[in-house]
Amino acid sequence: MIIAIGSDHAGFEAKSIIIEYLKSKNIEYKDFGTYSTESVDYPDIAHAVAKAVENKEFTIGILICGSGQGVNITANKYAKIRSALCWNTEIATLSRQHNDANILALPGRFLKKNELLDIVDIFLNTSFEGGRHLNRVNKISC
Repeated sequence: MIIAIGSDHAGFEAKSIIIEYLKSKNIEYKDFGTYSTESVDYPDIAHAVAKAVENKEFTIGILICGSGQGVNITANKYAKIRSALCWNTEIATLSRQHNDANILALPGRFLKKNELLDIVDIFLNTSFEGGRHLNRVNKISC
């Protein structure tokens, strides 16, 4: 599994924490930016990650901005993307089990380090249950 990861300036600190975590677990990743706290437009980063996941270059993406909303809305414009805005582990679990989410959107300004890492760990290690959820997921794309 290779992770596509990106953030805007408001999510840069959280992204840096997640990248250190990925390194510690020997999980490969590609960082789509940004690379500092200098202001950037979140859609530019979200489009790059979403396109890469939609094109199957990566199985999973992680996007971070201040609230998580902007990157989540942007990523969900892509037909094969199911981005889930997660602010706790239960939502992260359900987004994978029931929705087969392939991008994790995080609110960088609102989560502590341990919360971020718990959510990322759950998201990366939880599988889609399929079954009754598969029919529902198949109805999502327009």
